Amino acid sequence: MKLKRFCLRYYPPGIIIEYERGGQLRTKSIDLLNLSTETNPDELVAEIVQSEPLITEHWADQVKELIIRLQQKKSQQDHHKFCFVKVLGAHLLPLTNVAFNKSGSKFITGSYDRTCRVWDTASGTCLLTLQSHQSVVYAIAFNNPFGDKIATSSFDKTCKLWCAETGKCFHTFRGHTAEIVCLAFNPQSTLVATGSMDTTAKLWDIETGEEVATLSGHNAEVLCVCFNTVGNQLITGSFDHTVAIWDVPSGSLVHTLQGHLAEISNVQFNWDCSLIVSASMDNTCKLWETSSGKCVATLEGHKEELLDACFDLTGQFVATASADCTAQVFSASTYEHLLTLKGHESEISKVCFNPQSTRILTASSDRTARLWDIKTGECLQVLSGHTDEIFSCAFNYEGDTIITGSKDNTCRIWY
Repeated sequence: MKLKRFCLRYYPPGIIIEYERGGQLRTKSIDLLNLSTETNPDELVAEIVQSEPLITEHWADQVKELIIRLQQKKSQQDHHKFCFVKVLGAHLLPLTNVAFNKSGSKFITGSYDRTCRVWDTASGTCLLTLQSHQSVVYAIAFNNPFGDKIATSSFDKTCKLWCAETGKCFHTFRGHTAEIVCLAFNPQSTLVATGSMDTTAKLWDIETGEEVATLSGHNAEVLCVCFNTVGNQLITGSFDHTVAIWDVPSGSLVHTLQGHLAEISNVQFNWDCSLIVSASMDNTCKLWETSSGKCVATLEGHKEELLDACFDLTGQFVATASADCTAQVFSASTYEHLLTLKGHESEISKVCFNPQSTRILTASSDRTARLWDIKTGECLQVLSGHTDEIFSCAFNYEGDTIITGSKDNTCRIWY
């Protein structure tokens, strides 16, 4: 093995190693999830040299320099106040979803008008309209971090793969017998996973367009799918009250996570893939150990259904969004309740962290999105202007741009 170069990853903090083995270029990551401005760089370099065979003492100074750059990035104060920039009359009918590419230079919107549109974030220009679905375009995604492909799934029972630059349709994935309501790319951008109302999930080969596996095990609709950061496992959440963990290479069921008393609304791995969070209509959120499938915590406190839950990028926090008009924040290690975010006047359907894990963004049917401080729970800003409920919101990679999508047929850009 021969080390070729290092790349920095700011969110979450880490160093990517590019190396050559057997004539092929490969990568591996050194995750520095607990890095802080107080971390001693020399001690951390010594730990890395001891644990990573590719990094010898010869590389110590360069690794130290990278660590210091990561610390400098973390030390930058986040006092950013978002200003409304533009409203995009994106579609003829209500939107269903919005999503950024990795850099945040482009984003996509799906709609009941059967199309997906690609937008330039800086100018608000519509770059492409992806059309040929025969029904609602419900789930959409870029193949981040690459950003050169887009997947769209529809109530027409198909998923399509598109070129993000030209709008060419590479493949139409056919095989589901009911609406496809969720999708995800694996990190390597070699597979697309789809989840359907037909109770199955499927894996599709991006290169050939062929079905790789049908994941059968749920007995009700599959509402959410998520790959881990390695790409060797997939989780699915279902209306049957369970979460399933699947081995991607074999397509086999690893664990069925049972314990919720109602439908699952969202599932997600933490960054190091050790934990899974599930949100449910039973008013609770659960944390599960990935390796054993054991439930390690039930996070309670909401009075109504949970509509979303997520980890921050470092895996320290869990945020939940509920129909009770509040969001809550918990410690992912101690399971302690940390904050209740109050201010919305109607249900909160979406919650997400900024990349720095200092802010939380919520979207509500009260027609506003809100920005919250992770330390104090203070509402820092109300993003208003939509005339109907906001169902989607997202930060770009740097956390300095927000998009919000609403049933008023528009999305708004905030810098």
